[in-house]
Amino acid sequence: MNETPRSKVKASDAKKNKHALSAANLQSLKDQILEWGRELGFQQLGITDTQLEEHEDRLNHWLDRGFNGEMAYMKRHGTRRSRPAELRPGTLTVVSARMDYMTEEAIPAQNLMQQPLQALISRYALGRDYHKLLRRRLQQLATRIEQEIGAFGYRVYVDSGPVLEKALAEKAGLGWIGKHSNLLNRDAGSWFFLGEIYTDLPLPKDSAGENYCGNCTRCIDFCPTGAIVGPYLVDARLCISYLTIELRKAIPVELRPLIGNRIFGCDDCQAVCPWNRFARHSQEDDFRPRNGLDAADLLELFSWTEQDFLQRTEGSAIRRIGHSIWLRNIAVALGNALRDAPGTTPDRAADRSAIVAALQSRLGDSSELLQEHVAWALAQHTP
Repeated sequence: MNETPRSKVKASDAKKNKHALSAANLQSLKDQILEWGRELGFQQLGITDTQLEEHEDRLNHWLDRGFNGEMAYMKRHGTRRSRPAELRPGTLTVVSARMDYMTEEAIPAQNLMQQPLQALISRYALGRDYHKLLRRRLQQLATRIEQEIGAFGYRVYVDSGPVLEKALAEKAGLGWIGKHSNLLNRDAGSWFFLGEIYTDLPLPKDSAGENYCGNCTRCIDFCPTGAIVGPYLVDARLCISYLTIELRKAIPVELRPLIGNRIFGCDDCQAVCPWNRFARHSQEDDFRPRNGLDAADLLELFSWTEQDFLQRTEGSAIRRIGHSIWLRNIAVALGNALRDAPGTTPDRAADRSAIVAALQSRLGDSSELLQEHVAWALAQHTP
């Protein structure tokens, strides 16, 4: 049976000149890329061009208002963040890919919001660090393309460079940027990672994702600190993810009570999003919770030495904040524990006594930053 012209790219033709591929062969190559991506464990891939003028304007508006806080790197690279061809010269199209990360074993974040003695860690950080896994899979995809058509110009990114990944994913048809600023997909919600391959291939482009947020404002209404200051506009300085991961200084006193038991990141805006009822569980073993971090005891985590921390967060995205910031965040959570439960039952009194003892044990820590947060937390348990 004869094959259609689009069924497969002829390697001999492609290797002559990748930019001279016919439209049919380019479409066939794109179809193969999408298929190879799914075989590598990505749930969806799309192709887009490098025109991000509208998103560049939004980024500049966001930066002008100081919403990046201490994240100076958001300004450092100038227009290279919003102009892919400046970051990686020769870039014509971008392959955007997403991979689901929420596993069936992970306890839903909303189940822990009313458990003040348990630590609430953003669900994306419960397993192995996604950066290496996605980067390796995308590199395998790029290598597969190279085997098919010969050498071509490309670079893989997974939070490893100044990339507007959500803007690119939206343009590539993977979904739309929701009012909470995360990417949403009608069939998969928002519990997924993104990665990109910048290429010099003139691949056919996909249509941009359509916005389906409608009149819904659940994410805005539910944000504990009011960080979503308007639809599609987040002030990072108020965001719990920023406060517990990016900020290396003291957490503003007025925001500490609002953090609750969240010690690394925050999933509240995603947890209440109606589209996440369509989210699908990941089958990636590397994303399964490790060391019981999906529902760990705050007091146990607070007792970790630096050696414990390094050992138990090995290969995890959590390790990047360091032991001192880890303890700072837990101190705030312990200060918030039992805040709204002033009961004097024996169990409650024992819990409070254990919290105070744990906090007092850290008062002599060499970190002034930690001492200040411990002192604040102790004050919350003073009648």
